[in-house]
Amino acid sequence: MHDFCFTIPYGVIMMTGGIIGYAKKGSTASLAGGLGTGMVLILAGYLSLQAFHKRNNSYFASFLQTVCAAVLTWVMSQRYLRTSKIMPAGLVAGISAVMTAFYLYKLVTGGNHFPTKKE
Repeated sequence: MHDFCFTIPYGVIMMTGGIIGYAKKGSTASLAGGLGTGMVLILAGYLSLQAFHKRNNSYFASFLQTVCAAVLTWVMSQRYLRTSKIMPAGLVAGISAVMTAFYLYKLVTGGNHFPTKKE
């Protein structure tokens, strides 16, 4: 599976969560954090998709995705440990931990793999 197949939806989920957090609680930190990380993730997914179309790997996009997911995992895990609230801290920490593991796997295995051309 290619990283951009998960990164773009992951970014949309983060943006949506930030908007919902702002709408429900008026939290500008949630809005800024959700929109900011969501947009960075969508940008990284887009860069990875464009590189894939050119049959290249975008190591910059892979690094950016991994850093964003790891930071979200750390920050939201700390928030979960402080508050013990599953929503949103525990859920975002869990999703981000899974995504961090996926991105690390993709980095270790050499990034996106390209289908062979059949003649």
